[in-house]
Amino acid sequence: MRVILKTAALVCAGVLGAGHVLAQSAPQPLTAMPYSPSLDLTNLDRAVDPCVDFYKFSCGGWITHNPIPPDQAAWSVYGKLTNDNQQFLWGILTEDAKPGATRTVVQQKVGDFFESCMNTAAIDAAGVGPIQPAIVGLNGLRTREELVAAITNLHHRYPGAGFFRSGTDQDAVDSSVIIVALEAGGLGLPDRDYYLKTDAKSVTLREQYVDYIQALLALEGETPEQAKADSDSILRIETALAKASLTRVERRDPHKTYHMMTLAELSGLTPSIDWARYFRVQGAPGVKKLNVSQPEFMKAVQAELATEPVDSLRAYLRFHLLSGSAPYLAKPFEQANFDFYANTLRGVKQMPPRWKTCVRRTDRDLGEALGQEFVARTFTADTKAKTQHMTEQIETAMGQEIQGLTWMSPETKTEALRKLHAIRNKIGYPENWRDYTALTVKPDDYFGDVLRAQQFEETRQWNKLGKPVDLNEWGMTPPTVNAYFNPQMNDINFPAGVLQPPLYDPKMDDAPNYGNTGATIGHELTHAFDDEGRQFDSKGNLRDWWTPADAKGFEDRINCVRDQYAGYVVVDDIHITSKLTSGEDVADLGGTLLAYMAWKKQTAGQDLKTVDGFTPDQRFFVGMAQWACENQRPENLRLSAATNPHSPGFARINGVVSNLPEFQKAFGCKVGQPMVHVPTCKVW
Repeated sequence: MRVILKTAALVCAGVLGAGHVLAQSAPQPLTAMPYSPSLDLTNLDRAVDPCVDFYKFSCGGWITHNPIPPDQAAWSVYGKLTNDNQQFLWGILTEDAKPGATRTVVQQKVGDFFESCMNTAAIDAAGVGPIQPAIVGLNGLRTREELVAAITNLHHRYPGAGFFRSGTDQDAVDSSVIIVALEAGGLGLPDRDYYLKTDAKSVTLREQYVDYIQALLALEGETPEQAKADSDSILRIETALAKASLTRVERRDPHKTYHMMTLAELSGLTPSIDWARYFRVQGAPGVKKLNVSQPEFMKAVQAELATEPVDSLRAYLRFHLLSGSAPYLAKPFEQANFDFYANTLRGVKQMPPRWKTCVRRTDRDLGEALGQEFVARTFTADTKAKTQHMTEQIETAMGQEIQGLTWMSPETKTEALRKLHAIRNKIGYPENWRDYTALTVKPDDYFGDVLRAQQFEETRQWNKLGKPVDLNEWGMTPPTVNAYFNPQMNDINFPAGVLQPPLYDPKMDDAPNYGNTGATIGHELTHAFDDEGRQFDSKGNLRDWWTPADAKGFEDRINCVRDQYAGYVVVDDIHITSKLTSGEDVADLGGTLLAYMAWKKQTAGQDLKTVDGFTPDQRFFVGMAQWACENQRPENLRLSAATNPHSPGFARINGVVSNLPEFQKAFGCKVGQPMVHVPTCKVW
């Protein structure tokens, strides 16, 4: 619901934790998806006044009865549905992993990938062997020039190779063109600020990160003394890179991450790297121009490559090779990676069961192959038609809102409506499935399968250069419990996985469905006009189509939302960084209002009844609130506060309804009560 797939894609992650260690010891039968009602009264806490804390009123019962599973950093309604989808996929993959003459090519690919992942005995027996040749190669390099040249080959072959990332993307100012993009990377901690903050928790986390570095290097064979020296060097290099990195708030401004350069200009920033060779090896020979998202960062890369001792550079590259590969290696490496990134950073108590890990990775690496199996069993034509109808109604409501704005000029309204009418709706699954024929998958070579799948995707991405943009492409797999808006494609995307009960339930009445799924649709639509999305026009191009007065009017209104959300405490004394979350906060607010308008139109003239003591309007708002029921570990809350552009669940509900007169009328809330925010914030 509500992340950046890449620079241009605004993805709205509603899943705070995915998966759950359930009592079941077998995959879910393939006959039907699990079913539960959309408006579950047991989720309520009726002891709470809805005008005081509507989130707790709607979710208090759910919070009490849904403790966080030990393999999760958080647990939510989205997380539970993700678990249901994953268990269903487990059943599919268990069947597809059985050899047989009747298996289709798709079933063979996903089944054999899953089987190789499940074969932990073979993975453990291989030890560090799958990357040993690369480590031996690094250890044999003696000069600075050799080590810098090795970066090119590491980037081509292995995950997490360090220093920076490269790939393809739509040109921000001409979305019809695919260009080469170079982005900052090479940090092992979640954000630049983790290296720079001096509070006690940040200092401790850096010490724990150093412990992780040393543990991984020791597993590879370093002595404790050498691992200690190398970890100091690695942290020093990463700290220098962090200091040169843009903040997450700065990266929300697309102008700050758009710097078209020639290859000669890039070479001027980082002369140590042979960029013509680099892109030739990646699969993009003859690159003339590219977007360098953070030029100052690339200057810092050059400084490190030119001045760090050769042994330090070697240690940095070796560690990032190990850390990027660790989840796919023998258990000691996987465990060390889990202990830091899941347990230390997010508070997760234990690893997920192996089947869940393998379902997730199959979905990640062969998502549209597995998605075909999922869609065929779960997503009906009726559900697609109903959600398409709901989407069109919400877009009509957005048009009415734009036309009625008193603070926007006719000139800007014309551009806004042009953009609205150009938005493409993608519901359920792609029109054309991805072809995995060229990908070799073996049931007994897990690390090889992972590498081949990642290289298959890298090749697919590099092959886009010089070709028309595929407007039908998706950035999420069909089983995903999530949705997103992409400003450069100018489309909203709702995978089949998020259009399942309890989020969307075709057996329920319109009130909770419009409150829940309708608000999600409205949320994604509003992203087209949030602080980042509004900077792109109807063709997905970065262009200022606002008059100065209208831009100021927008900023004044979004600042009202920022001021409100900055007052919410996430955990300890950490408040929401509202300049980071404001795009999602505005989308929550606008999306709920649009869904309410569409629901009113859908039910106009109907004799709506009070059900279970709730009026239709109350059912709409309770349905809206209950998508966000969640529990989060304190560690995960701290991580999210620093890195997540989404506010925590309580703020995403209370922050919205406290600005909606429609809610206040439905529940009889009065000025002075917490669910009546003064002043009322309204952008769209």
